[in-house]
Amino acid sequence: MQLDDRIKDTLRGRTVLVTGAAGFIGSHLTDVLVELGANVHIFVRASSRGLQNLSPQTLKAVTVHWGNLIDPYSTRAAIRAVKEDASEPPIIFHLAAQAHVGESWHRPLETFMNNTIATLNLLQAIVDEDLELFKFDLAGTSEEFGNINEDLRDFYRFREDGVVIFDERSPVNPQSPYATSKVAADFLGKNYYQAYGIPVVGTRMFNNFGPRQSPRYLTGTIITQALSRDRIVMGNPDATRDYTYVLDGVRGHLYATVFGEPGRTYAYGFGHDISNKEWAELIIKVGQEMNMWGEKELIIDPSRYRPGSTELRRLGVDYTTFKEHTGWAPEYTREEGLRETILYYDRARDRWMGMQDWS
Repeated sequence: MQLDDRIKDTLRGRTVLVTGAAGFIGSHLTDVLVELGANVHIFVRASSRGLQNLSPQTLKAVTVHWGNLIDPYSTRAAIRAVKEDASEPPIIFHLAAQAHVGESWHRPLETFMNNTIATLNLLQAIVDEDLELFKFDLAGTSEEFGNINEDLRDFYRFREDGVVIFDERSPVNPQSPYATSKVAADFLGKNYYQAYGIPVVGTRMFNNFGPRQSPRYLTGTIITQALSRDRIVMGNPDATRDYTYVLDGVRGHLYATVFGEPGRTYAYGFGHDISNKEWAELIIKVGQEMNMWGEKELIIDPSRYRPGSTELRRLGVDYTTFKEHTGWAPEYTREEGLRETILYYDRARDRWMGMQDWS
């Protein structure tokens, strides 16, 4: 992983707190922070599946705070501990969330509690404990952009072929409880920056994939089926996404934290969206080249579509502004990322078997 030397210098020896550290992106971020020599505290939900995404080496190097961000008492206790342990203004990476779009329709209250109220509790704890921060990285999502709001069409940018491209100036138009909860969290971050000066930087990352991701997301759904059977069932084939490897996502969080401007929200991703069907076909092709599987039949199942008219038709990003402000650009090709992801699912069958949403 290539990083600007100023990022390494900023993080070496600095106290940081990672929420959602046991999750998909959070665990990769935690690994990198430990490697960079940061003094890492992690906040882990006591009712989560545990710390299995973190290696024994990483766990030896971090301070674990068990609690729940919905609970203001455990949240304040963690913030107090970080303040006491920090010799200079610390950094908070706030990645904890209920991040599954489909589940947000089945568990909307839980989604808002975990994504919005939890963010509010964390921000308020920083105020209450009078914690001076170097930066607060507030992880958002490309889902916040949603579909085009026709009443605001003039505010969007389009490619020559007419496809919408999202950037920092694009309107938000969330199409799910998950996306709406993240928009609310983003605005809370701006509120607390304006009111109390908390140096919040928002990061709207586009379509992470990689090792440790739940098999219920599209990439994992395709790979775990391909490893298990000859037919692969998927949902909407025509919707496009800007699939970006998780380590580029981690690099984005680091670049935003060191170089990003407080009060802003940045959009970043691979920079070229493709259809879900093309993505599935690329996964199958890469796996075949690795001799992981043979021919596969791709089946479209309308029951796997999002409800009503909430399907996001296009999600592509122009990361120019983020690059200009921070110097970030993607480092990994999609094929590189897919090879690592396929190997992970192949080697970790005991961890995902029974969690997948196909049978």
